[in-house]
Amino acid sequence: MESVVAQTCDDWELIVVDDGSTDGGSEVVKSFSDSRIQLVRQDNTGVSVARNRGVAKSTAPYICFLDADDWWEPTFLEEMSGLIERHPAAGIYGTGYYIVKNGKKKVAPVGVDDDFKEGGINYYRVYAKTLCMPLTSISVCIPRKVFDDGGGFPMGITLGEDLLLWLHIALTNQVVLLNKPLSNYNQDVDVTYRGTHNKRYNPDTFCTFHFDRFAEEEKKNHDLKTLLDRLRVYSLMNFRQYNLYPQRVQQEIEKVDFKNVDSIYKFYYKAPYWMVKTYLGGIRLLSTIKHKIKR
Repeated sequence: MESVVAQTCDDWELIVVDDGSTDGGSEVVKSFSDSRIQLVRQDNTGVSVARNRGVAKSTAPYICFLDADDWWEPTFLEEMSGLIERHPAAGIYGTGYYIVKNGKKKVAPVGVDDDFKEGGINYYRVYAKTLCMPLTSISVCIPRKVFDDGGGFPMGITLGEDLLLWLHIALTNQVVLLNKPLSNYNQDVDVTYRGTHNKRYNPDTFCTFHFDRFAEEEKKNHDLKTLLDRLRVYSLMNFRQYNLYPQRVQQEIEKVDFKNVDSIYKFYYKAPYWMVKTYLGGIRLLSTIKHKIKR
């Protein structure tokens, strides 16, 4: 909230949704004496419901999001406004961002060349290139109409709900990126309090098990197909490693064209489970030994 109040652009409204918090967050919000800030309280219903309700309560023509443990650089809104003026027809705007870990900031790789400054990108192709997120929920701005037409964040999804919305928007809208880090993604926060903690193992709330909504589009769009295939094999590795929901995982893997992914994944998903488990266990053991030798 302090990072919003400190923005060099002062034409904003801030809707804070308290999604059933128990840490006194609402009292922190009330401590800010600013007529542009509105507090909305509700029982805990999840990140998608909370964000959608915040948008519904807002009146501005452009929407940005900021999670409670992250923050913006002071010029985020000012530079986002300039980006919109220079590219008025886009359906979603994004900026670069920092990853904050162990108290240190580093620029997140977002899949574009170092000399790329700003402009339209092929979101699917850029994302598939390195699987480094070019868009995050704390570094985007969406025209209100595009958000509403897209149906908002999908209900019930707690990991990757933002990805599903970006994928949908990019089907029919231009994606514009400013390759400058203007927001901070905090990885030092206690994961116990992050919305995705321990929820990645539930297929019903995990975005990868909901890619079927793009089934027709991926048949016609090679870039989308490549991205979804790479996300499938990468994001389901935890499930494969621990043999969780094997039938559900197998259903998703059967949709993969292995020509689109690194060859090692064919072994991970085609070899017998005991062989994969032994192989991955050996890698972990060697990594542990190497770490101890260095110490």
